[in-house]
Amino acid sequence: MPTTTTVKSYFGIGCDASVLLDGGEKLAAPNANSLRGFDVIDTIKSQVENLCAGVVSCADILAVAARDSVVALGGTSWTVQLGRRDSTTASASAANTDIPSPALNLTGLISAFANKGFTAKEMVALSGSHTIGQARCTAFRSRIYNETNIDASFATSRKSNCPSAGGDNNLAPLDATSPTSFDNAYFKNLVSKKGLLHSDQQLFSGGSTDAQVNAYSTDVGSFRTDFANAMVKMGNLSPLTGTSGQIRTNCRKTN
Repeated sequence: MPTTTTVKSYFGIGCDASVLLDGGEKLAAPNANSLRGFDVIDTIKSQVENLCAGVVSCADILAVAARDSVVALGGTSWTVQLGRRDSTTASASAANTDIPSPALNLTGLISAFANKGFTAKEMVALSGSHTIGQARCTAFRSRIYNETNIDASFATSRKSNCPSAGGDNNLAPLDATSPTSFDNAYFKNLVSKKGLLHSDQQLFSGGSTDAQVNAYSTDVGSFRTDFANAMVKMGNLSPLTGTSGQIRTNCRKTN
C-alpha cells in the first residue's frame, strides 16, 4: 500500500524515493517482507515516462500515489506539493535507526516523531494510517501471546494465523474491522484493546495520548483533517530539489 510505504520512507532518509531503490532501505528490518506496492509505482512511472520522459520524479509519484490511495479508500484529499527529486543512494542503517519499531512504548513513539518535528497529536493522526495495510506475524506475535491489555477474543483470532513459532511472514490486517476503508475504526479498535501491534495499543493504554485516540474514535472528520495536514508536513521532510539528486528513469535503480 503506497500510503504505508510513504510514511515509512519519510522516516528513513526523507521524501526522496530512496525506499524504492532495490537493496538498501528495502532490506532494512522494518521493511523487509513488509512494504508492498512497489509494482504499482513501477507501472505509474512507466506510463508517466512514456508521456513526458525525465520530468516527474519517483518521489513525487510516491507522494501523489499515497494521497490518491487514501482518497480511493474513502479518506480526505490534500494538496501534494511537487518538485521533489530522487535520491541516488539508499541507507538500510538509516531506516533501521529512524523508522519507529512496533515494539516501542509511548515515550519512544513520541520521541521518534518529535525527532522528525512532529507533535504527539500529529503522531497519533499519522498512526491512523494503520486503518489500512497489514503486518507480519513476527511484528505482533509477542503482543498476542504475552500482553494483557488485549481483548481475549481478538488475541485468539490472531493466533489462528500466527503460531507461537513459525509463520513469521503470515499477514494480518492492522485494522481487522474495515481493513480496506480509510476510516476511524483503527482508533475504535484501540479503545476496545484490539490494537494489533504493541506500538498501536500504546496510544491508548492509560497514557497522554488516550484523549486524542478517544477524540478520533468518535469524530472521523477531525481524524481525516488532521491526517491530511500531517501528511502535507511529512511530505516536506528533507526533499531534494533544484539540482540535487536526479529524476530516475526506473524507480528501482539510479540512472
